[in-house]
Amino acid sequence: MATKASRAAARIMISPSVLLLLGWMLIPLIMTIYFSTLRYNLLSPGDNPFVGLANYEFFLTDPAFFEAIGNTLLLVGGVLFITVVAGVFLALLLDQPMWGQGVLRILVIAPFFVMPTVSALVWKNLFMNPVNGFFGHLAKGMGFEAFDFLAHAPLASIILIVSWQWLPFATLILLTAVQSLDSEQLEAADMDGAGPVSRFIYIVLPHLSRAIAVVILIQTIFLLSIFAEIYVTTSGGPGNASTNLTYLIFKESLLSFDVGTGSAGGVVAIILANIVAIFLMRMIGKNLES
Repeated sequence: MATKASRAAARIMISPSVLLLLGWMLIPLIMTIYFSTLRYNLLSPGDNPFVGLANYEFFLTDPAFFEAIGNTLLLVGGVLFITVVAGVFLALLLDQPMWGQGVLRILVIAPFFVMPTVSALVWKNLFMNPVNGFFGHLAKGMGFEAFDFLAHAPLASIILIVSWQWLPFATLILLTAVQSLDSEQLEAADMDGAGPVSRFIYIVLPHLSRAIAVVILIQTIFLLSIFAEIYVTTSGGPGNASTNLTYLIFKESLLSFDVGTGSAGGVVAIILANIVAIFLMRMIGKNLES
């Protein structure tokens, strides 16, 4: 049993790490909140008057804000749908005994280790380029006109790129859940005359519900801050067609040189992200308890 002295010694030993972590988190947050109350433009650095909540009002009433929120929801929802559905399919496929199963699993998981910038460049230049890309050559070979994905379907293209990156993660989590399923349940259902679809709906899918909830939670947290793929491929365009909330903050801060409005946007993004995280944590907590 721990004594008062040992507990006090433990607190003293971990206090430097806790203080460093708090400083790492709180100092940037406090500076962001402070800058959000100033009219701070990098083109006039000497004139930074206090404006209160004016930057928040400007950011929240900007039409680009609502478009960015819509794009962010579409991006997150589209990637989650593709990765969960395709991840379940791949997990079931990889769980089947086959020749070269280990190598195939490594190949499926490999895209997750590719850096986002590199992944975006590969898709932009090797696949989606209408002149030299694979899809362009394939369309021309079939007698169709090449389609410029990044110009005419920018958000859908980014959803495809990000889904390709995150599909291995979902597959890995779901494959682990599939392998933990008791085979005797499937054998008993098969003996009772249940078909493959019925076994999937009533046995496999309920068993995967917790793993799917974990995939949704973790991916949502990271997908809300997608930036590199947009910056490399479309730069948020055409117009604001592929601008999400993260990229809008970047545009305000570093392209328009308006640090005050960009900081206000950062605070808004933090609040929205925490609301989403709390909602997901409660939803997944109820799922795990049941």
